[in-house]
Amino acid sequence: MEHLLAYLAKGLVDHPDEVTVDSFEEDDALVLELRVGDDDTGKVIGRNGRTVQAIRTVMRACGAKQDRRVLVDVVD
Repeated sequence: MEHLLAYLAKGLVDHPDEVTVDSFEEDDALVLELRVGDDDTGKVIGRNGRTVQAIRTVMRACGAKQDRRVLVDVVD
């Protein structure tokens, strides 16, 4: 799942080499922390958070196929 999130984020940003994804388990959920360059944070979040919400929806659907709860956080 980390690879899918990184792939989606790299398609949105200007500096794909700065995209990293860290994952850990927390309270019965897989938490994915997405880090991008300072200039690209706005592109990942989108207007009114629509882009990041779409990314979260895709990742939740991917997790549902594996019976897992998936949370996506954009970290500075």
